[in-house]
Amino acid sequence: MHRYNPQMRPSFFHHLHPPTIPAQQARWRYTLGAGGTAVLLALVVGSTGILEMFYYIPTPEQAALSVQTITYLVPLGGLVRSLHYWSAQLLLMVMGVHLLRVFFTGAYSAPRRFNHLLGMALLVGGILLDFTGYVLRWDQGIQWALVVGTNLLKTIPVVGESLYAMSTGGADLGATTLIRFYSWHIFGITLPFVVFAVWHLFHVRRDGGIAVPPPALRTTHERISRHELVRREVLAALLTAAALVLLSVASPAPIAAPIIDVRALNPNASAPWFFLWVQELLKWGNPFILGVLVPLGVLGVLSAIPYIVGKPAPAELGRWFPRSGRGIQVLVGLIVAAVAALTALALIRVP
Repeated sequence: MHRYNPQMRPSFFHHLHPPTIPAQQARWRYTLGAGGTAVLLALVVGSTGILEMFYYIPTPEQAALSVQTITYLVPLGGLVRSLHYWSAQLLLMVMGVHLLRVFFTGAYSAPRRFNHLLGMALLVGGILLDFTGYVLRWDQGIQWALVVGTNLLKTIPVVGESLYAMSTGGADLGATTLIRFYSWHIFGITLPFVVFAVWHLFHVRRDGGIAVPPPALRTTHERISRHELVRREVLAALLTAAALVLLSVASPAPIAAPIIDVRALNPNASAPWFFLWVQELLKWGNPFILGVLVPLGVLGVLSAIPYIVGKPAPAELGRWFPRSGRGIQVLVGLIVAAVAALTALALIRVP
């Protein structure tokens, strides 16, 4: 059983957590610390992005040069930019791990179905934030994302041209495109992402936190207090922050020469890592089917799973790979394997 010390008064951060939670489901090997790590990385992305805004100039002539100024001339600018870059990449990875944990532990069913949709929306928002931030470098390393990625919108029947114009600011890529992507990145995506993140965290607390079996079916009733939970989270945050700083120092954020002609796509241009599987798919046939419908279909299937499958057996909640969820585990595993294989093929082809 947990121990309560009346001398330890809960702080604001303690009140964000329930008074106690089951000890068995609070272990790192069950949660992987993915939720808390994602929150930390999102805070780093936001704070470092605000610092970069003081020096970034969203014009085709100055964008890449201002990134170079941040990297090489602003005190600690290179570190700040690398922290922003790597925290954004790691955030996508951690969100992916968190999503897989939800599927492989059966934590997607009622009463958590709506929160699962919020989580999927956050994943899409994170990808779009990474994509638009990637383009804001406006150097030769981002041309595939800018040219091919936006041209996929044109392949959508009926509304494609309108979506392209709304996203890029006109029929041709140029100054308006950069301003439009800057606006999407700062306001059009970031603000909804923050709202959905707070909403998601609210539902985590309201829906009972970690998915666990009913009290009568639990093998142990040991619990830990919110004080112990916060202590673990602070320790995990410090270790994650230290690893992030070391990664940023050892491997600075990429930088390339400014774009001279947006339309002159380098034959060696490559998609950002999270779209490499789409880049590989595009080599196989119709761009609308393979570059738009297939990714949307994957997102649709993953989002709909809680609404089309039964609830895992109550006694199997709070553990990895419950027997009652084997069908979903196999389906998600196949999707992950396919995306990983396509990404690996694309990496092999990269010169």
